[in-house]
Amino acid sequence: MAPIFRSDGQARLLSVLLLGTPELSISDLADKAALAYPTAHREVARLLDAGVLSERRVGRTRLVRGNPESPLVAPLREILLVATGPVVLLAERLAPLSGVESAFLYGSFAARMNGIEGSSPNDIDLMVIGKPDPTDVYDACGQVEELVARPINPTILTRAEAQQRSGFLEHLRANPVVPILGDLPWA
Repeated sequence: MAPIFRSDGQARLLSVLLLGTPELSISDLADKAALAYPTAHREVARLLDAGVLSERRVGRTRLVRGNPESPLVAPLREILLVATGPVVLLAERLAPLSGVESAFLYGSFAARMNGIEGSSPNDIDLMVIGKPDPTDVYDACGQVEELVARPINPTILTRAEAQQRSGFLEHLRANPVVPILGDLPWA
């Protein structure tokens, strides 16, 4: 999505810290960014050396966060909002909603996040599994749309509907997705 980052893992790690939870232990950061602990540890060390992150110790725990004094943090945050922000921001907005069992991105945005080349996506396709209040889902998407400068198109299916056979669902299962919350309905 944004070839300016060293790796997808680095982009996910920065997204979690700069767009989501403001301060985390390296272990929690690795979990939230879906990285192995040693990888997160190396990336954090690089970003600390570059001045992009800062750290503080609480007992034996190292807590890391975006360095508020770095001139790079604000521009990185803007880039991340467009490139990877939808995953972090949608997770934060959808998690507290009653009835949301799982959610994932699909379509061209998910394909680009999975490294499949193509033109820049114009919108973001979101699948929500469960029985949430549709108004709550649309409101959450609207909040994120404003931040990421792309329309978000939610589709809401019950788990039973998502496990049925149809051309659309078969196409969905055969192509890359980006998990946001919970398990994929066919996993």
